[in-house]
Amino acid sequence: MNTKIFLIAAAAFGIAGLCFAQTSGPKTSPGGSPGATNVGTDNVPFTEGTVWEITMVKTKPGMDDDYLRSLNQTLKPIYEEEKSKKIILDYKILLGDSSSLHDYNILIMVQYPNMAAFDGLRAKTEPIVSKGFGGEDQRRQMAVKRLDIREILGAKTMREITLK
Repeated sequence: MNTKIFLIAAAAFGIAGLCFAQTSGPKTSPGGSPGATNVGTDNVPFTEGTVWEITMVKTKPGMDDDYLRSLNQTLKPIYEEEKSKKIILDYKILLGDSSSLHDYNILIMVQYPNMAAFDGLRAKTEPIVSKGFGGEDQRRQMAVKRLDIREILGAKTMREITLK
């Protein structure tokens, strides 16, 4: 008898969960930015927007221009092609002063339409990256060379939001 009650309760909770998921899922935000969605409840103070992949870079003293020249030759053509194929929406590189010896001075930001853009991303970008950077051995050599002029302090993926 207890097993029967448990199974009925579990089924009821499962059905309730499905109904809740159907009524409270993300809704498309009218007139929002590309990929914008409404989180699903009216009391949420923001609308979801595009997604930014952010890399924090610390260049070695006096090496800013060398690193930026390197990005201009390798990364810029890749981002431009990805942009033309609508894999990414945009990219930005910000240069500034470090606030301490352990802080970044360059941000590399790549804008994607939404989180779903990361599904199968490697398959879409691999042919473009191979053309720009070459094979695995060439990429490894370039990464080792860049260690002499910069350090990657971290990376984040963050969603842009618009306050309501």
